[in-house]
This record gives sequence, structure tokens and C-alpha cells, in this order.
Amino acid sequence: MAKQNVAEQFVDILVRAGVRRLYGVVGDSLNPIVDAVRRNSAIDWVHVRHEESAAFAAGAEAQITGRLAACAGSCGPGNLHLINGLYDAHRSMAPVLALASHIPSSEIGLGYFQETHPDRLFLECSHYSELISSPKQMPRLLQTAIQHAVGQRGVSVVSLPGDVADEPAPEKAPESALVTSRPTIRPGDAELDRLVEMIDAARRVTLFCGAGTAGAHAEVMEFAGRIKSPVGHALRGKEWIQYDNPFDVGMSGLLGYGAAYEATHECDLLILLGTDFPYNAFLPDDVQIAQIDVRPEVLGRRSRLDLAVWGDVRETLRCLVPRVKEKTDRRFLDRMLKKHADALEGVVKAYTRKVEKHVPIHPEYVAAVLDEVADDDAVFTIDTGMCNVWGARYISPNGRRRIIGSFSHGSMANALPMAIGAQFTDRRRQVVAMSGDGGFAMLMGEFLTLVQHDLPVKVVLFNNSSLGMVELEMLVAGLPSYGTANTNPDFAAVARACGAYGIRVERPKQLAGALKDAFRHKGPALVDVVTDPNALSIPPKISAEMVTGFALSASKIVLEGGVGRMLQMARSNLRNVRRP
Repeated sequence: MAKQNVAEQFVDILVRAGVRRLYGVVGDSLNPIVDAVRRNSAIDWVHVRHEESAAFAAGAEAQITGRLAACAGSCGPGNLHLINGLYDAHRSMAPVLALASHIPSSEIGLGYFQETHPDRLFLECSHYSELISSPKQMPRLLQTAIQHAVGQRGVSVVSLPGDVADEPAPEKAPESALVTSRPTIRPGDAELDRLVEMIDAARRVTLFCGAGTAGAHAEVMEFAGRIKSPVGHALRGKEWIQYDNPFDVGMSGLLGYGAAYEATHECDLLILLGTDFPYNAFLPDDVQIAQIDVRPEVLGRRSRLDLAVWGDVRETLRCLVPRVKEKTDRRFLDRMLKKHADALEGVVKAYTRKVEKHVPIHPEYVAAVLDEVADDDAVFTIDTGMCNVWGARYISPNGRRRIIGSFSHGSMANALPMAIGAQFTDRRRQVVAMSGDGGFAMLMGEFLTLVQHDLPVKVVLFNNSSLGMVELEMLVAGLPSYGTANTNPDFAAVARACGAYGIRVERPKQLAGALKDAFRHKGPALVDVVTDPNALSIPPKISAEMVTGFALSASKIVLEGGVGRMLQMARSNLRNVRRP
């Protein structure tokens, strides 16, 4: 039996860690790794058109499965292209192992062709970034990188010169156990005791939830019911906490709606649950605040804290529920529920009058119809920009759907490559990329990746021929829009030229049928919907605050564009409000 080389040993360790595919673009320094993948039936090479997409795809796979995913780039420019997708994965707490292959080891530091220093370049977007300089070093270093990515939930980068990858591996190294999952973390008794005291003493408590509430929906609902608390959420908390929520008061932040802002400012005690919500301008500074998070480094990063609690949200709430006194006064909760419903009633018609006849098509209408016809367990990947608004307002979570995007990093062009990673996890599950024309055009080559791998991703293209969010930002700053127009082709024709299903929609009556036809198609499909470029560009009125930035009143005025089925839930929740 032939002796293993370092590349084969490297790939074997990835397989033992649960990695099932390696996303990337081949290149000479990567050849030993790619060939090792070719000869290993337990792992696949996924050829993409741009390494940035490889990192986005790996990050999406990790977010969908919760397991380690991997990507690779060849030396110099190849692995440099990974960096944007790795930043996104790292900030999304997605466990990703990135292989940055390197120039020949004897040439490092001598200005060789395509020379960079990837072990330095990726330090800011990783928990671990190191160079393998000898075969004997590889197994332990790779294991350490894997444990950093899984244990700290983020990116690890391993730099490997091509010549080292091709060298014979040392005698079979002991197969050390690998970390593949995280434990739960229970807070200390002193912090729990103090939090119980604060909750029992407060008359009005509000919960504000982020992505850290994943898997804790039942516990949050039980806790909110016990203390009669309104429940608001950040964008990354939407998919985990909004559905089946009789305490829902909406979302805060730049895309906020409903009564979440009021509920966080009019309480006596605000409890931040698993959120690193970045916009501290939307958080109060005159109420007591407690924060519960599994990451101690984010406690108090956004606001002044009266109590920092280091713990897993679900485990912490399980400890709290039997210890806090049940509150009987629900006047604050009822008032916030009514404010929430009233707020949604007031905005739902702002941009939706006669939408079935409006040409160009209202993007809100597109999102609302998409929400209705998509599968109950669909995965939505959402482009940064105005698609974030439509996803936040109209895509309804239900506990089975997933909604992922570049919500922390805010990169353009994320939806299509994320859809690749999401679809590879399950070819039978519906995956919908909500793409803007700007984002889609930026990494349009990845549509060829869908065709090449016969991935049945459905791209719903919101085509307003502009960078809509940038136009909105200019408006808010009091500037005329400039440099934001896109000259676009018929994207449906482009899709057909690539060998996929493509249909262009210019009238509202065509929309539902076009989406259903695309969703029935067995392979990749694109629905090019020509949408109104003026949607949200001209708000009902312009306030003084709009020229100074996204203040609360400005964001409310500019982004009041309807809320889809959330209004129905708010109306339903009002049934719980006691009538005088």
C-alpha cells in the first residue's frame, strides 16, 4: 500500500471532522489537495466560479447544518478572494475551515510570484490562522484549527504550501478525538440570583432577542408568559422567535417596525437574549439592562449593563423560569401589543394600494406573493440592500423555514453563493435566493455553478435597475442619487442561455404563476421581476431628521412599507388583551 502524502492525511482529518465537501477554485498549489479529494469517496470538491463564493457557500452550509464546513483557495490571489466570505462566516458565527494554499515553502519571504502571507492576512476574520511548515506539524495543527472553528463558532484558516502538501506524511499519527459540537453553558448561581431579584422587582420587563435564541423558542415563550413581557427581536432573531409568538412586538433597528422600540424604552428592565445588536442608538440608556449571552466578549459591548450573564439562552431560561415569581399585571404587555397592532395597521397600506395593477411591480408585492407560494420548510437566502427590507417585512418564519443573509457583515452579492451551500445540504429542500439586480450581477458567474452541479436553487430577482439601498441612504443624507443606476440585460434570457429555466415578469398578474412554474421546475431557475425603482425612494413625508441620518423617526418614515402576514399575527395577539 502506497504511503499517504500530507494532502491525503489532511483530507482524511477533514472527513473525520464531518466535512463532506470542499468549495473552491482549483489552482497549482492546491493540486495535491484536490487530487486527494478526487480519490476520497467521503468528500466532494465543489467547483465554484469565484473563491469569495466558496467561502459564502461554506458559511451558509455551516449555518444550515450547525456543523463544520470547508473552503479552499490557491496561493496568492486565489486565497485572497476568500476573505469577504470568510468575514461574513466569522461574524455569523459559522464554523468554517478555510485552506489557504501557499507558494513553495522555500520561496516564502523572497517576493516570489503570487506571494502573500495568508497566515497574517486572515487574522482579523478568524479565531485561528497558522502556517503548516512541515509534514510532522500538520495533523496537530489542523486538529487545533478545527477545534477553534467548532468550539468558538467561527473561522479557522490553515495555510499550506503546495510542496509540503505533496510530501510524504509521517508515520500514521494517533487519531485524536475531534471536537464536533458545543456544550451548553449554565450561568453561575450568583448571576442567576441577581437576575431573579431584578426581574421580581421590575413592574415592566421587555425581552429583546437575537440569533442566540436559536433552539430556545419554547423557553422564551414560557418565560415571557410567566413575567408578562413583550418580546421584540433583531433581524437575526426573526427566524427563531417571531413565529407562534403571542408576545410579539416586532423588530427594532434600521429596518424596524411595530412597537419593539417603544417596548425596549418604556420598560423598567430590558433583558437582551443572545443578541449582539449593533445599533446602540436604538437601545435605551435610562432603564436597567441585563444581557444573557454565551459569548462573554460581547457582554456590554453595545450598551451599559446592570448585569452581565454568561450562559446559553435556553439553559439560562430553564434555570430562571421556576425561580422567578409569576407576574399577574399584564397592562404593560397589553399596551405594547396594542401599540404594535396599531403601528402595523397604520403602515400596511403605505405602499400596497392597488399593487395588483401597479407597473412596474411593487417589490413589497413580490415578497408577499413569494412568502405565500414558497414551501413551509424553504430556505431563503437574502441579498444585502433592499432585499433585506423585503425579507424582514414579508418572509414569515414558522419554525421550519430558514432565513439567512449577510446580516452582520452586510456584504453585497451574498444570496446566490449562500444558496449554493444551502442547497448542497439537501437537494430536495426548496432554496430561494432573494437577489437584487446589483448583488446578482456582482457574482452572476455562480449561476453557472448552479447549472454545472444541477442545483435546483430558485433565484427570485428584484430587478429595479438600481442600487436601491444606496439611493435610500443618499436620500436620508440629503444627497441626490448618483452612480446607482444599473444597465441590465434580460436576466431571464441570460438564465436560459446558461441552460437553466428563466422567465421575466413585468406585470403583477403574471407573478404568482411565474413563481409557481419556476418552483415546479426540477433544476435551477431564475424569475426576473421588473420592480418599481421608486419604491421607498420617496417617503410619504420628509422630516428634518432625515438629512442627518437614520434616527428613529427617519427610519420609521422611510421604511414604513408594509409588513405582510405579521399584521395578521398582531391582530390575533390582540385577542389576549383584556378589554376595559
